[in-house]
Amino acid sequence: MTGRIVLTGAASGIGRAAAELFAAAGHACLLLDRDGPRLSEVVAALPGGAERHIGLALDLTDPAGFAEVAKVAGSVAAIINNAGMSDPSGVPLAEQSPEQGARLFALNLEAPLRLVEALSDRLEPGARIVNVASGAGLRAIPFRGAYSPTKAALIAQSRALAKARPDLCVTVLCPGFVRTDLVEALIAEGRIDPASATSKIPMARMASPTEMARGLTFLASPEAAPLSGSFVALDGASWVFGGSIRFNNQGAPELAVWAEGTKYLVQNEPELAAYLPQDGAYEAQIRCLDAGACYAGLHQAAADFVKAGSRPASLTLVLPPVPADVQGAADHAAAKMAVATLACEFGATGLRINALQVAPHISAQEVAGVLHWVAGVEAQFLTGQVLDLGSLGQ
Repeated sequence: MTGRIVLTGAASGIGRAAAELFAAAGHACLLLDRDGPRLSEVVAALPGGAERHIGLALDLTDPAGFAEVAKVAGSVAAIINNAGMSDPSGVPLAEQSPEQGARLFALNLEAPLRLVEALSDRLEPGARIVNVASGAGLRAIPFRGAYSPTKAALIAQSRALAKARPDLCVTVLCPGFVRTDLVEALIAEGRIDPASATSKIPMARMASPTEMARGLTFLASPEAAPLSGSFVALDGASWVFGGSIRFNNQGAPELAVWAEGTKYLVQNEPELAAYLPQDGAYEAQIRCLDAGACYAGLHQAAADFVKAGSRPASLTLVLPPVPADVQGAADHAAAKMAVATLACEFGATGLRINALQVAPHISAQEVAGVLHWVAGVEAQFLTGQVLDLGSLGQ
């Protein structure tokens, strides 16, 4: 990627952490936020400062501002639509006026598409569009107004855009509970109880903004191409958790071993193993499952994984396409739900489990590109998810 990274909501939280990672990787950034003074601070602190990066203060709910973005953007490699807002009023949705939800729709749903349309002529071939939704778009959160509806709409809109623009890679990141500066302040004020907040997270901890930012940098990378049209729930398995128990133990802490890398242990797939490094501090086991025997293969892989005793570590299963026969389809579905079940049971132990469902036309090299992040240490808050590779339009 040679063009700019356009990032909204860049003055704080996940946006600021992402700006720091993109800049550290050598990308020039165009950063957008309503908070001009804080945005200027972010730009000044990045490598290259204002000589390399642009900060533009504007209200993304005002359609007039997008023309200004297009004037200064230049060539664009990726658009990260991170800006968003919730409704803290606590007023039931049915009692709200249409006007109360209008601003949420304007920022959470309309602004991302307007930004893509405004920069359409500036996008490089194969440009990445990464929209930040929320776990609230996957499950309802009551008394937050139109927050859940707008985030669900953003996920659907992103998939529709991926189909309409196959020349782009459009993905969605759904963060879970993130310990941003705002959350830290609310904890200090006694308005959020950390124990209560983490009791519904199988990994039994909150994520850091940097963990979410690393998800954004991956989705903005060439390796994420097979995921176009998909969402990644980076939430410690919150959205797949049925809520029948509470997680009261402190979870495994975030690992500060980014530089030490990951050791990938691939069974029975030498072609896949050839694309993955075999030494590192974090252990990632990978097993490919056979059609018609997915559940049995997954169960055995999980049993072997637990017996191996490595902590922390990840297990990632590579699933075949969904079989057309009745029994095969049922077996496949059982395996996918087992991934979610095991993720919740592993919870705070330091073990993670995910799966990739791979379409027939996806190459081993493309699978390895996704595995490198999903199974590795940089995705350590990702667990319980089955990601579709190459399924767009099927």
